[in-house]
Amino acid sequence: MIENTTADPAVSMDADPETPEYPVVPEVSAAPVAAGESVTAELTAEQEDVLEALRDVVDPELGINVVDLGLIYGVDVDAERIATIDMTLTSAACPLTDVIEDQAREALEGVVTDFRINWVWMPPWGPESITDDGREQLRALGFNI
Repeated sequence: MIENTTADPAVSMDADPETPEYPVVPEVSAAPVAAGESVTAELTAEQEDVLEALRDVVDPELGINVVDLGLIYGVDVDAERIATIDMTLTSAACPLTDVIEDQAREALEGVVTDFRINWVWMPPWGPESITDDGREQLRALGFNI
């Protein structure tokens, strides 16, 4: 079962990011912090397994997996092996969340017992979040990154 959650719609994108209304990006995060630079926090084996499985989830518009695009902001796996994935999209108006959710369901089958995608919009995604591997894949597709 996937549960879609988003930040409070009353919070505007230009509000002060220090305010508590903004979703907090977890400290253990898979999101790169700068062009191709990985977060140095250590991941558990379960988190690594989830991230590896999510490499099979491909952004339908760009053709690159969501991990290398830097769309995964955090992964938590609880004692019952239920994963909570903080994920964003390249655009808040992306109409393809259902496609990404279906791919995630298939990719995570057998990896975790269940999962939930927590759609977050802050910090906003930008091309600086793309990993080095993601940049290479985009260049191979003809994008100038």
